[in-house]
Amino acid sequence: MIHSSALGGEILIDCQSLWKIFGHNTRAALEAVTRRGATKADVLRDFNCVVGVSDVSLQLRRGEIFCIMGLSGSGKSTLIRLLNRLIDPSDGRVIVKGQDISTMDAARLRQVRARDIGMVFQSVALLPNRTVLENTGFGLEVQGIGKAERDRAALAALEKVGLSQWTDRYPSELSGGMQQRVGLARALTSDPEIILMDEPFSALDPLIRRQLQDEFRQLTKQLGKSAVFITHDLDEAIRIGDRIAIMTDGAIIQTGTAEEIILNPADQYVADFVAGISRLHLVKAHSVMIPVQDYLRTHPASEISALPHASADADMEALIGLISSGDRDAVAVQDGGRLTGIVTIRNLLLGLSDKPGRLERVA
Repeated sequence: MIHSSALGGEILIDCQSLWKIFGHNTRAALEAVTRRGATKADVLRDFNCVVGVSDVSLQLRRGEIFCIMGLSGSGKSTLIRLLNRLIDPSDGRVIVKGQDISTMDAARLRQVRARDIGMVFQSVALLPNRTVLENTGFGLEVQGIGKAERDRAALAALEKVGLSQWTDRYPSELSGGMQQRVGLARALTSDPEIILMDEPFSALDPLIRRQLQDEFRQLTKQLGKSAVFITHDLDEAIRIGDRIAIMTDGAIIQTGTAEEIILNPADQYVADFVAGISRLHLVKAHSVMIPVQDYLRTHPASEISALPHASADADMEALIGLISSGDRDAVAVQDGGRLTGIVTIRNLLLGLSDKPGRLERVA
């Protein structure tokens, strides 16, 4: 599964050259990295500091689900905590809806967190002595919202995640997947525009996990929310995300759609990371087609009208079906009724190959 990204949307979060270095001598460590090119190992040895996030710039656009993925220790969980200033950056800026949160006082920051940004952690941390309804409305309670109003908001959020019949139950009576739904409902109760998700489904069984992934994406799109989703699982990022950023050693190595990253990995690390991922539903016709003029160099123009047609967003499985069910060795690609390219068997095979490197545009 691949999703189109909202590349033209309004920017809700804008991270600009963000750094986080842990330790007591962070200024000197940061200067050593930025001015002298010190490595992460150099910083640990010379300053006893750890580089958690290294010069990260990214943007979350309205209506987009932006996945940040990497292995354990890559810096992804540190990064998401910088987005709502649960921890302070060592350098750089985080602009949320046009406002630099690093310059906000505590009261204004609490207001932004309460109204604009919801967050769901891997550990939902529900209060065991409170009901599902009370847990869901807890954030509003902290804001001083009256019981009647917060109960109405909490019930509305629980209905969105399918738990309206469980309002009087306690966390101990819920499955792991249901507890995560309560966590999501709690984040939705204040109706934030932005939702931050830190590996919320990683501890769940595979079947429940896939179900919640689909539900989260559908609900986020239905409600018009924007989300940053942290994961160490590439399959999960592909299933959920409009765009994906791959992190290692605190830095973002590559950002793009799953199709862009898999077809054109930025380096060997990314190529190894995405190796083995099935391309049947990821790679689209527009990425493997050749210009019509190139096809006409070796084929008469009369053949094009006899080719089966596909849209530019048709995936590899659909293209294989069109070629295998007929007697032609290519597919004509159309966009809005206009012929835009040709997919040959050779390029179809290249699109399915998991060898690193850029797809060759050859007939």
